[in-house]
Amino acid sequence: MTLDTSPAASRLIRAAGDELIHGHGLLEMQAVARRAKVSVGLAYHHFGSKAGLIAAVVEAFYDQLEDVAFNPANLVSPDWAGREKERLSAYIAFYYSHPFAPVIVGPLSRAAEVQDVERAFTQRQLAAGAHNLRTGQRQGVIAPDLDRRVTIALMIGGVRQALMEALAKTPRPEQGALTDKIWTFIAGALRLPAPSEST
Repeated sequence: MTLDTSPAASRLIRAAGDELIHGHGLLEMQAVARRAKVSVGLAYHHFGSKAGLIAAVVEAFYDQLEDVAFNPANLVSPDWAGREKERLSAYIAFYYSHPFAPVIVGPLSRAAEVQDVERAFTQRQLAAGAHNLRTGQRQGVIAPDLDRRVTIALMIGGVRQALMEALAKTPRPEQGALTDKIWTFIAGALRLPAPSEST
């Protein structure tokens, strides 16, 4: 979907996100309109339905995530593996810091309203991830016989499941420790050399 970025639509998306957080995944259009200080008719005008508004909130979340964790301009490490660990660290930090993250991996994770958005985001991740693994193979960092599509699917699924478990816990696992554990899993899946072997 193409996200409506007009001022009124952006205000409604922010208000809906707040309502979903406070309602643990539940949302009423009247409450969103009150919070955004607009008419409920305007909310329907921009998003068509409650389902459309919820989908827009999720889309906005993933747009932010992609900008934070998948924008090459944010990565500074000179080597491929270093950049991938930076990407993972930014990804986990985003989920840990964003108040909407527990809702999206919890109550909304199976909601029909967001399935198309989730599917589109996952497909973008799979395509970009497979391309990135191909780059690693071309640079000789990853074994050439590694099946890129299967590997990236396992990695994406594993990271998401680990985040779902972590965000559901009280207290949460320490962010840095979780990042290190997930990176160990990824490094193993990619058969990366241990740090001592690469120095």
